[in-house]
Amino acid sequence: MKLESVKGIILSETNYHESSKILNILTEEYGMIGVISKGCRNMKSKLRGVSRKLIYATFHISYKEQGLSTLISVDLIASFSKIVMDLEKVSYASFLIDLVQQAVKQSEEKEIFFLLRDTLLKMEEGLSPLVLTNILQLKLLDYLGVHPSIDCCSVCGKTTNIVSLSASSGGYLCKDCYTNEGIVREKTIQMIRMYYYVEIKNITKLEVSEEVSKEINQFLDDYYDRYTGLYLKSKHFMERIQRFQSMTG
Repeated sequence: MKLESVKGIILSETNYHESSKILNILTEEYGMIGVISKGCRNMKSKLRGVSRKLIYATFHISYKEQGLSTLISVDLIASFSKIVMDLEKVSYASFLIDLVQQAVKQSEEKEIFFLLRDTLLKMEEGLSPLVLTNILQLKLLDYLGVHPSIDCCSVCGKTTNIVSLSASSGGYLCKDCYTNEGIVREKTIQMIRMYYYVEIKNITKLEVSEEVSKEINQFLDDYYDRYTGLYLKSKHFMERIQRFQSMTG
């Protein structure tokens, strides 16, 4: 083993023996790694507060290429305290973490780390968790190998007179190829392209109407169900929280 310093985000934690945890950390340098945080569940441990899900930090570790590395110390970058203290935001963040873990299994591209990091930082700043989630969902389809057609009609390839989004057809539909899929708002067609091409780190505000958000969210839900085969319990938890918020809000 060798001493390394890696930037990463803890995506999950599992209790190990009486006082330790095994942390799954998505890192900038090595992708997903497993790290044992020895004794971190002890009240006096310096690792106690930084050995939990949704910690973004520089982790100083004894790195082991195969098997578990060992955590030595942590320089905290962000604890995402506003997300952690907000049930709605936690539900979105948990879903995105689960989704990212699935994407990492299929692609080792380092860009996935930056996409998650930037999304969580913007959510911490107070930007819409639904819109941010939809943006990341759309971008992750590239790494899942099933990106929709949002530059031209998915059937004929035309770039003009786009009138609908269809999961079954694979993306945009023009007026000549449209049948009974349901016409969506022109703004929805414009915004979903913006979602894909925008740099998340450069977003300063998100002004998307409820109607447009609903249409984009429904398309992405249908598209994921049809093409990815992913079943994530965190998605259902997120949806329950959404329904509760709409009833009480």
